[in-house]
Amino acid sequence: MRADEDVLHSLMVDGLDGDAAAHAALLRLLVPLLRGFYRRRARGSDDDIEDLVQETLIAMHTRRASYDRTRTFTAWLFAIARYKMIDHFRRVSRLRPIEGLEDMLMAEGEEDAVAARLDVDRLLALLPAKQARMIRATRLEGLSMAEAAEAGGIGESDAKVSVHRGLKALMARIVGDAR
Repeated sequence: MRADEDVLHSLMVDGLDGDAAAHAALLRLLVPLLRGFYRRRARGSDDDIEDLVQETLIAMHTRRASYDRTRTFTAWLFAIARYKMIDHFRRVSRLRPIEGLEDMLMAEGEEDAVAARLDVDRLLALLPAKQARMIRATRLEGLSMAEAAEAGGIGESDAKVSVHRGLKALMARIVGDAR
């Protein structure tokens, strides 16, 4: 079964209505989805990732009554996941400042955060791959320039130039669209 929004939302609603099989299916589909989410962001050990997945599933299960059936399920789920990840970083004292993180977390609603993420993905898709990769690594994932350069197999100065040029191109695009 494919884990898309419609399937996940349907399973969540069915689970809320008392269908234990739907709830179990939902949890099974969420495990790989959450693993991927945390692997892209947490860069922890496999044990840390599994702990985060389990904590998120438990939090989702205990807070399921707060789920608004008229809203997207994945936005609600990933809001829980983000808070669990931040709690984890605080516990292990490895929180790296991520530019704009406070703004992302304080979005008025979970749907706004998902929409913002989709907007960022669309904007980065307009850039050459290396620029998009370096911006994502340094500005969204919180890697240092040296770490991003090493992960991308390029020099640190090349990474800095890629980020600078990419951000400049994005700003020109955004300002041009606003006119």
